[in-house]
Amino acid sequence: MDLIKTIEEGQKKADIPSFNVGDTVKVHFKIVEGKTERIQVYEGLVICFKNSGVGKTFTVRKNSYGVGVERVFPLHSPRIANVELVRPGKVRRAKLYYIRQKIGKAAKIKTLISRKEAKPSE
Repeated sequence: MDLIKTIEEGQKKADIPSFNVGDTVKVHFKIVEGKTERIQVYEGLVICFKNSGVGKTFTVRKNSYGVGVERVFPLHSPRIANVELVRPGKVRRAKLYYIRQKIGKAAKIKTLISRKEAKPSE
């Protein structure tokens, strides 16, 4: 078992940015078309993380022309060039599957505000 763990540790990425469920992110994903390679940006809400180790994945959901689209990205994939945090979210659940049934403003996630920026209550 130690041999498998050492191989997996060698394949893990070291420069993974910190983001959580409920955050809005931009995933820069490398697309290979024949001999050319380009980077496509996919922006959406992180609704879940699954698995652990090298096989860890995260699901990003966005609305495209009124239709909900979800895409699963492997976290340690060499095809992911960058994951950029756009807006941190404040949620109390690990999986946000209930967002699939929400429409319009009901599908919004509260933005995380640091304590320094928050106004003091009177």
